[in-house]
Amino acid sequence: MSDVEVRIAALRVYPVKSCAGIALSQSLLLETGFDLDRHWMLVDTAGSFVTQRELPRMALIRPTLKTYEVVLRAPGMLALHLAVDAVEAPCRVRVWKDEVAAYDMGDLAAQWFSDFLGQRLRLVRFDPEQRRLSNLQWTGGIEAENAFSDGYPILVTTQASIDELNRKIGTPVTMERFRPNLVLDGLDAHGEDHLDEIRFDTPQGPVILKLVKPCSRCTIPDVDPETAESGHAVADALATYRADPRLDGAITFGMNAVIVEGIERELRVGMAGGATYKF
Repeated sequence: MSDVEVRIAALRVYPVKSCAGIALSQSLLLETGFDLDRHWMLVDTAGSFVTQRELPRMALIRPTLKTYEVVLRAPGMLALHLAVDAVEAPCRVRVWKDEVAAYDMGDLAAQWFSDFLGQRLRLVRFDPEQRRLSNLQWTGGIEAENAFSDGYPILVTTQASIDELNRKIGTPVTMERFRPNLVLDGLDAHGEDHLDEIRFDTPQGPVILKLVKPCSRCTIPDVDPETAESGHAVADALATYRADPRLDGAITFGMNAVIVEGIERELRVGMAGGATYKF
């Protein structure tokens, strides 16, 4: 029996790590999270990942999903088409402390990103044979797999949380800045902090997500997704009420979640579910 009913208000995936996301009406869950979420990533000449932290113009690169490809567009650039079933040479890359197997996506993609972002970069795709696990201390021993996400397969926020921030910040911002996968209705502001599990009953069977770790925030929420201009208003506002003692006072917004059950099952916007609180 659930403690509270929730509803999926929005569902988003980010095919290329740190580029813009895509709002979907439904999406399939894989071992690493939602299908095509953070399956591609940009790396520098040393093979280390890059994000909006260093290159805020990545926010202007906008993907769309076609049947067999991801199409990327950016101001002043012709569209780049990536086949979802094609890769080139195998390689090794680094994302945070993890060195993982990946596939280079070729010279055309590398030149496209390098031209737009102004430095030499390569686009890589995650190797599906690679097992990159979340921190077991936070997951309670659940072996949660990730592609190129920062460390957990799914990020959950609530509409009430962004509404609360906008009451404090003065100039409203959109949820795009926080890059969640699931946005929920039915909870008070930051009610996701206190949830244990969320269950959705789909036609294929149950989907159960366990919320395991608060999401600490860097500079990316202060990058305007429409202009790529950076500021500090979001961080300043969050610092007044979102310092989390569980993370040594880090500023948090949203909760990282892992999949307990539901691989190869589909979630959709508007779907109702039940959530239980931590005790």
